[in-house]
Amino acid sequence: MPELPEVETVRIRLEPAVVGRRLERVEIDDPRLTRPEDPLLVAAELVGERIAALERRGKYLVFRFESGRGLLVHLRMTGSFRHAAGNGLPDDPYRRAVVRLDDGSDVSYRDVRRFGTWQLLEPDDLEPFLAARLGEEPLDRRFTPRSLAARLAGRRAPVKAALLDQRTLAGMGNIYVDEALWRARIHPLRPARELERDEIERLHRAVRTSLEAGLARQGATLRDYATPDGSRGTMQHEFKVYGRAGEPCERCGTPIEKIRAGGRGSWYCPTCQPPAYAASSSSSAPARSSRQSSV
Repeated sequence: MPELPEVETVRIRLEPAVVGRRLERVEIDDPRLTRPEDPLLVAAELVGERIAALERRGKYLVFRFESGRGLLVHLRMTGSFRHAAGNGLPDDPYRRAVVRLDDGSDVSYRDVRRFGTWQLLEPDDLEPFLAARLGEEPLDRRFTPRSLAARLAGRRAPVKAALLDQRTLAGMGNIYVDEALWRARIHPLRPARELERDEIERLHRAVRTSLEAGLARQGATLRDYATPDGSRGTMQHEFKVYGRAGEPCERCGTPIEKIRAGGRGSWYCPTCQPPAYAASSSSSAPARSSRQSSV
């Protein structure tokens, strides 16, 4: 699933092409994209809207229109956008929607697994919808060790699960949580509420460093992710632990292990990230070690 760096990269690349443009034609070919709303009705509502801004909130892309309404797009597992001059889009069996802009260019949405969503929200509904689902933006200057500590305080869940909760930190996912925990030298099964002040400070730095590394490399392409011009990210070549079970930790040489944490496959270094004494042996048993491409 595209995470904060991938979604932000899409936003950065797509923004110059769409902001200020009016939607002249909208074709939504997959009814799953807008359900439970009728895709024909959503498409008709979108025609004529002019894009005032393209923002990212967590893993959502937010197309804000001059009318005050907003189109929320969640890429889920395999969603992506392509932008090309008029009639310049190649044939694509996974194309789910096409938008013709008033400069004659086309923006297409493709989604292999069809889990992505488009939601058109009225002005009064947009911010409450986002506020109810998303926590702090970890690259915002208001994200501090103190605010992170407050969000983890009292959480019995493993720190991995707490960080995957979008109401804790918006935009974090399996890849960058694993990478941040390795940088912070924190075991993914540590109860979030047990982290000490110095660990919180390390984790705060590690979260930002991991996300900034992903942004600098246009995200990670493991399967279907690509930028709107079709280029691939390169962060997958820089992973410290994610997907590297059995390979040596670059810091200490210990083979990376894979366990289940927060209901997800999780990669960590057993030497650099020692388990808490209370972690049960059953919950931290290594899983199969082959490299995984799913998020």
